[in-house]
Amino acid sequence: MAVTARFEAKDDGFDLMLGDRLILRHRVDAPAFRIAKGNPTVTMVRGNFRMKDAPEDERSLRHTVLPEMSMMRLSWIDRVRGKKPQPMWSSDIAENCENGFVFLSDEQNGTPLLSVFFPDETHDLLKFEVERGFDRISADWFIAVDEFVWGGGEQMSHLALNGRKFPMWTSEPGVGRDPGTPLTDRMSADGTFAGGDYWTTNYPEPTMLFSGGHAIRLFDPCYSELDLTEPGFARTNLWAELVDFELIAESSPAALVGQMTDRRFRQPSLPDWAIGGAIVGLKDGANSFARLEKIIAAGAAVSGLWCEDWVGIRQTSFGRRLFWDWQWNAERYPDLPEKIAGLKERGIRFLGYVNPYLAVDGSQYAEAARLGYLALKLDSDEPYAVDFGEFDAGVVDFTNDAAAAWFSEKIIGKQMLDFGLDGWMADFGEYLPVDLRLHDGDPMEQHNLWPVHWAKVNADAVASRGRTGDALFFMRAGFTGVQQYCP
Repeated sequence: MAVTARFEAKDDGFDLMLGDRLILRHRVDAPAFRIAKGNPTVTMVRGNFRMKDAPEDERSLRHTVLPEMSMMRLSWIDRVRGKKPQPMWSSDIAENCENGFVFLSDEQNGTPLLSVFFPDETHDLLKFEVERGFDRISADWFIAVDEFVWGGGEQMSHLALNGRKFPMWTSEPGVGRDPGTPLTDRMSADGTFAGGDYWTTNYPEPTMLFSGGHAIRLFDPCYSELDLTEPGFARTNLWAELVDFELIAESSPAALVGQMTDRRFRQPSLPDWAIGGAIVGLKDGANSFARLEKIIAAGAAVSGLWCEDWVGIRQTSFGRRLFWDWQWNAERYPDLPEKIAGLKERGIRFLGYVNPYLAVDGSQYAEAARLGYLALKLDSDEPYAVDFGEFDAGVVDFTNDAAAAWFSEKIIGKQMLDFGLDGWMADFGEYLPVDLRLHDGDPMEQHNLWPVHWAKVNADAVASRGRTGDALFFMRAGFTGVQQYCP
């Protein structure tokens, strides 16, 4: 169902309509937009994050105004053809609204501080662009009386978002969900934030589905908040200068979800073998095979054996951890290639484990460091090391295409798929620190994208072996766009 979004000018503001649905109302005495200059503090301890901001120069943008007439529009094709730029704006606010452009200021007849506009004729994308120097934008989306809002990605405490605020930042979910309760407070007592909250999740997604029949999806990976604590509107708080929202309307929730995945990010199907029986997770070295036989003998239908510890273990005071050097550990699993082949003859696949970090005492770390494929410290060209609890690991820099291709081919392709693995957990996409130096990009912008980069590295490895639709990887971390890679 094709529904077009549009602005409707009012005497004291404007409405944003999606078909016949009101989705945003802006008035001088009830402004929908605010901007500020951020002053953030981001703290991470082992994948647990806390985000604080002390914004300055906060402004409520009450007034729709005319743009600076010096603003011009000239597409790249017009430049090639030698055309001269022409003023793109009318001298009438209502006409600008009709043409898909709104300009906002904190003063009547003031300088435009925020532009809200449709970048093309389809009107299915809405863009916010704040003036230079500002990097915080908040917008209030209309919620009808008795309307429910769902979304926010994988939320593990509440299905409806109404009445709460949900930060959109991939992280460890923590232990427990309620600060103030004994378990959660005990886990956070040492300052590690290991106690969870209702909003902590590996897989946030800044998408809102309204029970009235429309959806609003933020594409940008910036830190954001879906704040529905006040009745009547859903506030999106954005740590960004420029963002894109997708606007979608449909006749039913099922049709709405279907159109969202038709437009972008259709998820691959699971392979048939993965749903033909249980995938049994055992982490007991060579003894895992004997235990599996007992399960089969008891009458269980089994399609896979998942052994995370195929890479060996590291003993810590916290317990047994995996050794983060992603290749077969023959001491832990002797004769593994033969055992994998034997299982496969019986229709049972073998699955392992991998994550995007390399233990500093492993051979793969040394190779990645030599090749320049690791993220670096801010103040030197030394590789950045993440403390994972009694051992450190380097960050393979997936903003470097060569590093991503190396991991995909050398580790997943050769050490896993060619070795005989038919599946694995692709873990730890949510851990990227923000105080490091990447080959390309700001870690604050890349953090939420890291699960998407990580999923692509895995999907590329599977595709390189012609195994798409057969080999299976699964993840706990995600963000908008991960669906297109991970089944």
